[in-house]
Amino acid sequence: MSAPAKLPPFDPGDPIGIDDLLDPEELAVRDTVRAWAADRVLPHIAQWYESGELPGIRELARELGSLGALGMTLDGYGCAGASAVQYGLACLELEAADSGIRSLVSVQGSLAMYAIHTYGSEEQKQRWLPSMAAGETIGCFGLTEPDVGSDPAAMRTHAKKDGTDWVLSGRKMWITNGSVAGVAVVWARTDEGVRGFAVPTDTPGFSAPEIKHKWSLRASVTSELVLDDVRLPADAVLPGVTGLKGPLGCLSHARYGIVWGAMGAARSSFEAALEYARTREQFGRPVGGFQLTQAKLADMALELHKGILLAHHLGRRLDAGRLRPEQVSFGKLNNVREAIDICRTARTILGANGISLEYPVMRHAGNLESVLTYEGTVEMHQLVLGKALTGLDAFR
Repeated sequence: MSAPAKLPPFDPGDPIGIDDLLDPEELAVRDTVRAWAADRVLPHIAQWYESGELPGIRELARELGSLGALGMTLDGYGCAGASAVQYGLACLELEAADSGIRSLVSVQGSLAMYAIHTYGSEEQKQRWLPSMAAGETIGCFGLTEPDVGSDPAAMRTHAKKDGTDWVLSGRKMWITNGSVAGVAVVWARTDEGVRGFAVPTDTPGFSAPEIKHKWSLRASVTSELVLDDVRLPADAVLPGVTGLKGPLGCLSHARYGIVWGAMGAARSSFEAALEYARTREQFGRPVGGFQLTQAKLADMALELHKGILLAHHLGRRLDAGRLRPEQVSFGKLNNVREAIDICRTARTILGANGISLEYPVMRHAGNLESVLTYEGTVEMHQLVLGKALTGLDAFR
């Protein structure tokens, strides 16, 4: 009888061996994005968050483009053509730095670029996608309105034909990247149904005032879009889709990135709490030596790595062409909710230091309050799953 194989040492950073599920190329993508974030974001993010700005966003976008992180899963037009799992790992590392950085990438690639790539004409793809993939042009995605969030069918922004032109009027709200975008993908009601438009942001009548006084996603550009009789040529409309299935398809793609990203924020907070528990002494020993603290750390590790496993599973399904929107809702609902709980528990381990920007915990917790409700609130995802489980529609 042969001797049992020697077990590898226990790794607190990967306690159930999830890295064994990743191939060398996936690990290389993860490590590259992690190193970039450590060099370009982490030394500055507390200051950016405190000041409520993201200076140098255009330079950061170009660097992310050079990494292949923009439109990462799209093929052609300068895009990386990466797998869904590779993209998810990138989202996890970016959000471990800050949700605002991951939001920049998600909106650029999974919303604006994805819409053009999936529903645009060949001319629109050639015009916009190469420069967006390189980070030379920043995009935004206009769906949410001041009075319309979870019910996009009630949008008021409208587009009317005037000869061969389209004339757009309306307002969009809470638009990431809006004030720095060169192109806005705007969804509007038409006589034909909801249509998408690729709107150059230098078009007369278009403006994007930045939203200030946020207490979440502070290191992120968030704007209102104002469309005051914006006249566009006929070829500005995205020809490949009519109806809400267009924007909702984009949102499902972006939500997938959130499933991974939320675990990045959770991991950062967990790691901060674990290191603090090992070194902070009270009553003559590290607080990590007390049973209640160890119980908190164990529960946090369980939910963190269960969430990463869920993200990984959904990513493999997406790569196989088998991921359903309801499954994305499953991931978004679980992982963001658990990430917030991990951050709040980490804050209790750090005590008063948990509210300081010297540590990442309160920043992540604040950011996740936005991630919890954007691209589908908790209640909306619960109802999506409720309908899927029962076959009964509780939305209306």
